[in-house]
Amino acid sequence: MKSVSWITVRTTSTRWEAELMQQILTSHEIPCRVVNLGASACFLSGEAALQVFPQDRWTALLLLSPQEEEDLDDFPEDS
Repeated sequence: MKSVSWITVRTTSTRWEAELMQQILTSHEIPCRVVNLGASACFLSGEAALQVFPQDRWTALLLLSPQEEEDLDDFPEDS
């Protein structure tokens, strides 16, 4: 039986945040899973890790990274 490797691309302090990121990756057809990192009293709280296959690592990181805002000061104004 072949084992499957997963790598962690993000950790969060709440499970719901990891599940939100999971939905983003799933919508782009990137296989992923959420893993609890510790015990918690509530199912949606507690640390969690979002994991993907190694070949999807950079795509997942790009999709989950914050968007860069263009600095409007870099563009000259039209006169």
